[in-house]
Amino acid sequence: MMRGMKSITVILSLALIWLSTGCSGKKAGQFSIPEKVTLTKEVLQDKIRGGWAGQTLGVTYGGPTEFRYNSRTIPDSVMIPWPESGYCKDWFDNRPGLYDDIYMDLTFVEVFEKYGINAPVDSFATAFAYAPYPLWHANQAARYNIMHGILPPQSGHWKYNPHADDIDFQIESDFAGLMSPGMPITASEITDKIGHIMNYGDGWSGGVYVSAMYSLAFITDDIDFIVREALKMLPQESNFYKFMSDVIIWSEQYEDWKQTWEEIETRWGDDKTCPQGYSDPFNIEATMNCAYILMGLLYGGGDMGKTVEITTRCGADSDCNPSNAAGILGTALGYSKIPDYWLNNVKEVEDRIFPFTSLSLNSTYELSMKHALELIERNGGGIKGEKVTIACQIPSPVRFEKSFEGIVPVKKEKLDQKLNEKVYVYDFEGSGILLSAEYPGKRQSTGDYVAIVDVIIDGALVEEVQFPADFMARKLDLYWNFDLTEGKHKIELRLKNPDKKDVIDLKYVIVYSPVKL
Repeated sequence: MMRGMKSITVILSLALIWLSTGCSGKKAGQFSIPEKVTLTKEVLQDKIRGGWAGQTLGVTYGGPTEFRYNSRTIPDSVMIPWPESGYCKDWFDNRPGLYDDIYMDLTFVEVFEKYGINAPVDSFATAFAYAPYPLWHANQAARYNIMHGILPPQSGHWKYNPHADDIDFQIESDFAGLMSPGMPITASEITDKIGHIMNYGDGWSGGVYVSAMYSLAFITDDIDFIVREALKMLPQESNFYKFMSDVIIWSEQYEDWKQTWEEIETRWGDDKTCPQGYSDPFNIEATMNCAYILMGLLYGGGDMGKTVEITTRCGADSDCNPSNAAGILGTALGYSKIPDYWLNNVKEVEDRIFPFTSLSLNSTYELSMKHALELIERNGGGIKGEKVTIACQIPSPVRFEKSFEGIVPVKKEKLDQKLNEKVYVYDFEGSGILLSAEYPGKRQSTGDYVAIVDVIIDGALVEEVQFPADFMARKLDLYWNFDLTEGKHKIELRLKNPDKKDVIDLKYVIVYSPVKL
């Protein structure tokens, strides 16, 4: 196992500290965050390259299994392919949508390059909302919000976005850590602005935590230290902090990662926030999937192969999670220390432009380096010739946020009914409701039709919903209201402009009630 990062030039008598660290995974060294660390530009660039290359190999490795194993691990008997060459090229050529983990990040990297490090949040929101790629969950809900005048941070808030605790920003937050070497506080300031475009609460916390792990990976390769120290960025009262703390404790108790996986599933396995995941094996919450990132990092022992395999075999979002895990480890190791077995496929596509962007991996390496150097200088560091001095930051908790505060889902009912000329009526008892709908068989449809639906609760018109057939502009869920008085209610849906071609299918309804103390 590698001990230390010999290629790093560390001044201020830090050499002995580096020698005491290593990618130990299960047992932390004696490392502590120094006041300053000096690296060569070559080493800093090597780590940035390792982060982006790690993301790319991780998402490619996990691509074939994404959400095919929900609430269950991927059995050892299921072989996960990684051919010697041509694998990333094949995905680029035939299924480029796999790389949404990367091109979503690059949307924000491009905005920084175009408008500068102080680019306002509306620049990021506009670039994100009007990008030509399809979106899902919290991202798609935020896109609809922005297109209809609900801007950040409201666009990601749970009362405007019921998917606020989903994984979306967690998988898009890598860039913030990679441009903030050794500066997790700076990374969190970036995530505060951009992460609230689409997420809130635990959904935002996922981005804070992941970006902090990237940031700390520039100053140590002790994975156990990185995982633990980055967690200090989150408030201890948050579910996210409590969940990840459990994972760390269980990883110390159990040698077999599958035993820790069972503990995770038993205690934290129910998705209580994502409407699609509630009362279903499907789980796209940031917390659960971040736990799987930690599984690979803590049990992988600093080995790239073990890290991506364990994270992938945990299941659920099994391409995004190994992408984050491999990116963090790749940053800690540096590009030059990632085995050729894992890098060869990536090297073949480093000049390929990612879908929906103007950037390749090679150009991204350069831009991230440029942005990192600028932030280092802005935050008390310095550049002198080929040496870069980072003023390291000690993690400190961000503010506490909680989605769905005071309410919980208590009932989910499948509807599978058409919404047509006939008024749809649903009686329920609770303090909140969500109705989900789609256009059957047209998940990524196009078209000009926009359904206009009057929503009436207890006899009063509360909203006129626009529900486009075009998936790129669609409202993800038809209607929700989390501010009703607890009691009996009647909701009516009246479609004002029925269309014979585009027929809305009501999928399910969720009823919410106050948390019982």
